[in-house]
Amino acid sequence: MAEINLYEIDSQYIQYLSNFEQHLFHNAKITQNFSRKYIGIILKINGFDYFAPLSSFKDKHKRLTETKDFMKIGMYSVINLNNMFPAPLTFCKQVIITDVKDIHYKNLLQAEYRIIRQRTDFSKFQICI
Repeated sequence: MAEINLYEIDSQYIQYLSNFEQHLFHNAKITQNFSRKYIGIILKINGFDYFAPLSSFKDKHKRLTETKDFMKIGMYSVINLNNMFPAPLTFCKQVIITDVKDIHYKNLLQAEYRIIRQRTDFSKFQICI
């Protein structure tokens, strides 16, 4: 498997997909300072690259246990692999953490990415194709 990275995915593409997939999370609410990040590339199937949304850690996640499609990234975020979707690389932009200006957000992304890299063996989640 290729190295896992953080990506931003074009908002118009996400909006387009949301017409077909109800579970798709939008990139950002008006009140958010930063757009949603995605983990990729999780899978490559028939020439399609699949990405999974990174979601903020909430109190409800404390009591949940990891399953084949739910992964905790410390107490920072979670990945719901069941919400993966295909995205052409032309709609994806790799996040370069060192270029992030906001120091707090940069530290958060670095912490998340460090944990994700330690856990890049997604085989325990037994993704079924």
